[in-house]
Amino acid sequence: MATMQVDLVAPDRMVWSGEAEFVRARTVDGEIGILPRHIPLLGVLVEAPVTIRRAGEGELVANVSGGFLSVSAEGVKILAETVEIEGETS
Repeated sequence: MATMQVDLVAPDRMVWSGEAEFVRARTVDGEIGILPRHIPLLGVLVEAPVTIRRAGEGELVANVSGGFLSVSAEGVKILAETVEIEGETS
């Protein structure tokens, strides 16, 4: 299956970066699913989970509150105000 580069970034750290098959997020305009070679897009994120189906690793679910999602030929960048990974302990 085709993949795309995905970067999930919080103000204080790079949360995750790698190849993914699919990204699902919720924007102010509704829920969106992104596959490789998606058209360019800029979305404003709302408080909701972002799901990243990582290539060969399974899903990463991150609860985000606000921020932006950008899709370009280079991949997907998720710039979130806060990020909490499900199952991650501090």
